[in-house]
Amino acid sequence: MRNFTKVYITKKGEFAARGGHPWVFDEEIIRMEGTYKNGDLVDVMTSKDKYLGTGFINDNSKIRIRLISRNTNDKFDEEFFARRLRYAVEYRKIVMPGDDFKCCRLIFGEADSFPGLTVDRFNDILVVQVLSLGIELRKKMLFTLLFKILTDMGETINCIYERNDVRIRILEGMQEEKGVYPLPELKIKTAEALDTVIKENDILYRVDVVNGQKTGFFLDQKYNRLAIRRIAKDRRVLDCFTHTGAFALNAALGGAHSVTAVDISEEAINNTKYNIALNHQEGKVDTLQANVFELLTELVEKKVKDYDLIILDPPAFTKSSSTIKSAIRGYKEINLKAMKLLPRGGFLATCSCSHFMPEGLFVKMLKEAAADAAVNLRQVEARQQAPDHPIHLSVPETNYLKFYIFQVV
Repeated sequence: MRNFTKVYITKKGEFAARGGHPWVFDEEIIRMEGTYKNGDLVDVMTSKDKYLGTGFINDNSKIRIRLISRNTNDKFDEEFFARRLRYAVEYRKIVMPGDDFKCCRLIFGEADSFPGLTVDRFNDILVVQVLSLGIELRKKMLFTLLFKILTDMGETINCIYERNDVRIRILEGMQEEKGVYPLPELKIKTAEALDTVIKENDILYRVDVVNGQKTGFFLDQKYNRLAIRRIAKDRRVLDCFTHTGAFALNAALGGAHSVTAVDISEEAINNTKYNIALNHQEGKVDTLQANVFELLTELVEKKVKDYDLIILDPPAFTKSSSTIKSAIRGYKEINLKAMKLLPRGGFLATCSCSHFMPEGLFVKMLKEAAADAAVNLRQVEARQQAPDHPIHLSVPETNYLKFYIFQVV
């Protein structure tokens, strides 16, 4: 029998754990039996000594324990983790077939029972982010296993690049860092050779895995971009917060009459220009470096009616529950102005990528904006993230992307 430390938790914690949520918070712990080091596996128990699950413990984190199993018979050896990785990769093979498997999220944290681990694949490069200590202490084993699983499938992997340059690692008792992971089997040893070009929806994008946002490219909107392509024919498109020009290019390939891609970031505009040229769309897509809030305000004041499809794909306006009210104001401002700019029969694509903004609250904001703009919205599509970012029904944090297309009527 294994000799893990036993951690006894409150009724509230027990209720969450029995419901399938993998987090045990600091205030939910009643007492412990045994000793441990941060990053160790511990058994979580009810106050009546009933087993609830096993997870990584970390005293530095508000999320004190991250559960990875609810099976008392599991042996947490290399084969256990290999099996889990295989499940995750084989799932992506099914839901992201063909070329899509070359550029997708292979591991999505808690949704794949790897808390705090993100692995994105861009051709022969895996970009990883490790945000929990339990995973950090086992990453050599996990990266070695993942490389073997993919190569056994006939896939070519030449580099694993760590993007651990995020502040949350400090809060978890780790250091910020980034760089090529020194796995002997990998061919690419330095970061200089790490720009790569991916193909998504038959469109090419340069991915800067070293300095790009998050892991270098946002894969979660992959199929939502196709939804834009279906309605873009002959339309005049304004793509706000364009980042890499992905929505703009999908609109262009969908037959848009004209496309303007807007972002406040000079780097984003330069990336967009590069991708426009890469896809030979110089005459179809224009770029504009501008503050979207200010631009929409100016266009409304001038009563401009130059666009009949507006896309709003902003960064997360809220990263905590304490800032939801200000986030709602931001979302409402851009959506209200977009609705005022669109003619009757025009289309609005709008989204939120923050799990702190519940779907119901986001829809309520849209209804209020429509009322203020004196328009009605006819829903064309309601979508979420691509299936390589699977939603775990017991972990609401995995259900984060809201994406809507409306017709203004």
